[in-house]
Amino acid sequence: MKNGTQKSSSKGLQKAFEAKDIWSRLKEYMGRHRDDIYKIIVLIALGLIAALIIQEKIGIDRFAGSFLIAAVILFIVYKDIRRYKPGYLRDYKMLLLLGLLVTGTLLLGRVYEYLLSGLHRGLAFPDGNAFIYGIPIPIGAMLVKLIFDFHTSIIFSFAISLLAGIWLNDPLYTAYVFIGSLTAAFGVARCKRRSALIKGGMYVSVVNVATAGIILLLNGNLISQMSPSAFLFAALSGIMVSATVSIILPVIEYIFGITTDISLVELLDLDQPLMRNLMITAPGTYHHSVIVGNLAEAAAEAVDANPLLARVTAYYHDIGKIKMPEYFVENQTTTASKHDKLTPHMSSMILISHVKEGVELAKQYKLPKLITDIIQQHHGTSLIAYFYQKAIEQAADVSHENYRYPGPKPQTRVAALVMMADAVEAASRALTDPTPARISALVDRIINNIFLDGQIDECELTLKDISEIKKRFTYILTSIFHRRIEYPELDIKGLRNPEKTTFEAGIHKNPAERGSFVMSLLQNNGNNNKKQPKTDKDKPAPHREHPEKSPETSNP
Repeated sequence: MKNGTQKSSSKGLQKAFEAKDIWSRLKEYMGRHRDDIYKIIVLIALGLIAALIIQEKIGIDRFAGSFLIAAVILFIVYKDIRRYKPGYLRDYKMLLLLGLLVTGTLLLGRVYEYLLSGLHRGLAFPDGNAFIYGIPIPIGAMLVKLIFDFHTSIIFSFAISLLAGIWLNDPLYTAYVFIGSLTAAFGVARCKRRSALIKGGMYVSVVNVATAGIILLLNGNLISQMSPSAFLFAALSGIMVSATVSIILPVIEYIFGITTDISLVELLDLDQPLMRNLMITAPGTYHHSVIVGNLAEAAAEAVDANPLLARVTAYYHDIGKIKMPEYFVENQTTTASKHDKLTPHMSSMILISHVKEGVELAKQYKLPKLITDIIQQHHGTSLIAYFYQKAIEQAADVSHENYRYPGPKPQTRVAALVMMADAVEAASRALTDPTPARISALVDRIINNIFLDGQIDECELTLKDISEIKKRFTYILTSIFHRRIEYPELDIKGLRNPEKTTFEAGIHKNPAERGSFVMSLLQNNGNNNKKQPKTDKDKPAPHREHPEKSPETSNP
């Protein structure tokens, strides 16, 4: 009896320890995957909201089914983003916006459904649901393409079309929404102006009319009283997409602090106050920034980064030099430098300050955060080698930390491209004989130094990307510093008509001499037109096949 009691107590303790072990493991898992758990909770909440929006009939069964399907669809979207766009997972603001676009698109669809159904009845169209072809659900896909990227807009179109099909209980409507949403995303693929939104809406209208015709054909309603109204609403949907996106996009940009390509193009305008100030106050820095923009844009195209963002940030990366332009060599108009009277440490402090000044000016002029971050990162923690070497020559005990930029290092590929383009362009100005071989060697040396210094360790650049960047930089700099031939001066007198020259000289004589001059021309009776025998002086000079090799010519 005693042994049985001991066995039962030991089993109870074992179960207690097992339960405690399971609880500790569960707590450990929850601590390790806390972010994922929070995101799954948000997905469940979004699924509940989506199920409420698409609910047509009151019923617990239908609501539960709609919720489960919506949750599964949103989970698929989450896994796709986790696999192909992990950068968005680190930005809760962007994840929240994507979820709001899902539910907001469905909510807008419900609003437009109510308005279009009223319009359908007001115009006394035949009975039917032709108005559903006018619901502008592609609004969401167009916004996602403008704010996020094309891949995210595809998975968004997939999710929203399935939810719309469940909402209207029509599998063919799923295909209609999916095709229209993809068309909206394609229509603004290269959107750089707000007027491009109108073109994207026109594409949606054309494709929706064609898709509606196919669906009517499948249902046997192509030749019926319903088809004219269906085509009318399908054409109207693209117009509503363009109008709604034009209204909503600026609001989203302002509330969430997002910069789209449309906003970036507006920053390239030379009438921008900050850019005009840079052109007037520091013209050398402005010219340098334009070349850096060309380099960064070409490299961004090679490594599949945003070329427009690269160009815009390159234009603004040195705006801090507006404060003290004369302390930077590209703006100095005299041979004497202001740094000659300063200590190396003071000179380095002035150079470092242009990053801080640039960030402050960017905030003052309300530049997007993307540009402000790259202004702060475009030098990373690199060493100001010239003044550091000068300080070593003056004093042996010098810390290189005092001659480094504060950072941080580039966090994105565009920031790294601007850093490398800035360094390469500045170094290329010191080349005395910029031949293609020397330019290539210079680009290799500068970028290798940046790589070995660890400045691009925190951005997503591969060795293949670096190789492509070097090729683009070398090509552009070689084109800029291409060799030119100095053309010889033309003999203007020899090109002029000798008769006309003689006549003009006689016309300017005084009246007494002018009469005898005209009589002499009449007496010659055109003998001046006769060909004169050639002399040695009239023989043409030997043809030079290679004028650039002539000692009389030189490259500018």
